[in-house]
Amino acid sequence: MADANRGNRPLSPFMIGSYYRPQMTSISSIMVRITGIATLGLAVLVVGWLVAAAMSAEAFALVDGLLRSWFGDLVLLGATWALWYHVLGRLRHVIWDFGYWVEIKVSERMGLGMFVGATVLTVITALVV
Repeated sequence: MADANRGNRPLSPFMIGSYYRPQMTSISSIMVRITGIATLGLAVLVVGWLVAAAMSAEAFALVDGLLRSWFGDLVLLGATWALWYHVLGRLRHVIWDFGYWVEIKVSERMGLGMFVGATVLTVITALVV
């Protein structure tokens, strides 16, 4: 039986704080998963809007009015950012799957570029639409 000396090492990399310092690559990867869930929420909003349109004019007016309010605009703006971020994150993973740009410094720049790129693409989308 080997002596593992388990008392001197961190228990888990997910123990953020004194044991683990978050890195751009880990934060951006976690954000891809979070934005994937947010994109699912956007799909639910779109389906709800379509179902309300199919039900009645009153139901559609209610849901459409909610989505066109300042709160709806804020939610849709956040959902647009999440969608763009998720797209850029998936693109990053495809690039990694081909074996390109897997160096740490390049990966950190790609992670930062995803935040900036999603923000720029969201602003462009908001201005065009």
